[in-house]
Amino acid sequence: MKRSALILTGTVVGLVGLLGYRAMSPSLPTFVATPTSSSSSSTTAPRATTTTTAAPPPKNSTTTTTPARGSTSPQVPPTTTPPPTTTRPPATTTTMAPAPAASRSATGASVNYIYGVLSVEVTASGSKISKVKIGSINDGGNYRSESIDQMAIPQLEQQALSVQSANIQGVSGASYTSAGFRQSLQSALSKLGL
Repeated sequence: MKRSALILTGTVVGLVGLLGYRAMSPSLPTFVATPTSSSSSSTTAPRATTTTTAAPPPKNSTTTTTPARGSTSPQVPPTTTPPPTTTRPPATTTTMAPAPAASRSATGASVNYIYGVLSVEVTASGSKISKVKIGSINDGGNYRSESIDQMAIPQLEQQALSVQSANIQGVSGASYTSAGFRQSLQSALSKLGL
């Protein structure tokens, strides 16, 4: 008898506790048990039902709630994901490369180099010598002088491009042609401001 009274009391307390349990989810209704009178009148008070609604979540955030008791999924504490942030890429600054300097040319003074007269033409872009060539040459038709000039002048032009100045070494066996070439080259570079 004592045991059955304990079981009956435990069942009633458990039922009242279960009905009085307020679920974590704000969208589920909550039931509250009200005591009934055991008087001889057959009227009973109706059960009070309370429904709670949750405020809408804030814009741009995600809220995860714990599932109701009795569900099969594990309980997870509520988490709020912060709103996504929008980042702008840093402002880019475009720097344009300077426009290439216009090519300009100048012809040096005509120099008498004993076996004839020659002048050198120089083409430059900015402060760089881009082309060196003979502007004019007159060696009087001397076969030996012509052959020396044909051998020496390409080498002198290459030296001037390599050193980017009139400070050339010259060509062995063509010392007069080398000296005349150097003088006319210096004159052309002076006209170009180099």
